[in-house]
Amino acid sequence: MTRPVTAGLDGSPESRAAAEWAAREAALRGLPLKIVHVWEPTPGLIGEAPLPAAETQPYWTERVPREFAEGIRLRHPGLDVTAEQRTGIPADVLCEAAQAAELLVLGSRGLGGLGGFLVGSVSLSVIARVVRPVVLVRAGEQAADEHRMDPAGVPSASAPFRPVVLGLDTQDPDETLLEFAFDAAARRDAPLRIVHGWTPPPVDPLSAVYDLRESIARSEADVLTEVVRPWLQKFPDVDVTEVSRTGHAAPVLVDASRDASLVVVGRRIRTSRLGAHIGHVTHAVLHHADAPVAVVAHG
Repeated sequence: MTRPVTAGLDGSPESRAAAEWAAREAALRGLPLKIVHVWEPTPGLIGEAPLPAAETQPYWTERVPREFAEGIRLRHPGLDVTAEQRTGIPADVLCEAAQAAELLVLGSRGLGGLGGFLVGSVSLSVIARVVRPVVLVRAGEQAADEHRMDPAGVPSASAPFRPVVLGLDTQDPDETLLEFAFDAAARRDAPLRIVHGWTPPPVDPLSAVYDLRESIARSEADVLTEVVRPWLQKFPDVDVTEVSRTGHAAPVLVDASRDASLVVVGRRIRTSRLGAHIGHVTHAVLHHADAPVAVVAHG
């Protein structure tokens, strides 16, 4: 059975941007697009005031996804697009939809002035629970944003893609994560930047720690090269740059995202007494990256 690219739609600008991104991704992959519109009843608000006809439940649960799907069909001729309306708790419905999807695409909702955090609780809950890849897309994201400037210096979707950026832990490299990133770069005919951040030892001016730090830097770069080597043979047409840099991985990835079409990070599938866990690096990248972020769950 062919898995679709599935997008969650709630009518917000960020979910519309996510659905548009999902349509472009479905076209790249040669897959159908499925739009899932979730309506969550709010019993406490029902009956408080009459709603205009255009804001009644039938409008939002039927007309909005249908019309949005029709618009995507016009913008992407030949793309197989279906729309599905479902009622329930959004995180639960989206988690269920993700099980049958090749990947799930969601919009990231801004949270105002809370330290720049840009990801809502629904998206975080879904990412922490599903095993399929999840991509978060910011409101206002457009096709041209993923591409380099054209020769005239104008953003254009016809120009080459910006690089795909992969955050990689060389101590625990996962094939699922590497496969997703290399495949994404190959489909876009884009360069792949593989970024590894590592923490240096404290510098003591009275010791030979500086030489030790240089030795560790060479060792970290060598390990990264060995991890990547088999994938260069599997994807010989992908132009790969390896970046092994001192510093916490999260700010290194956020910095790299400024010139990326897509940032790919991993999430280890594990739970604790407090529930599912995203990981501090992935969490930070989700909140601060400038490009769409793909979170790939792995064992």
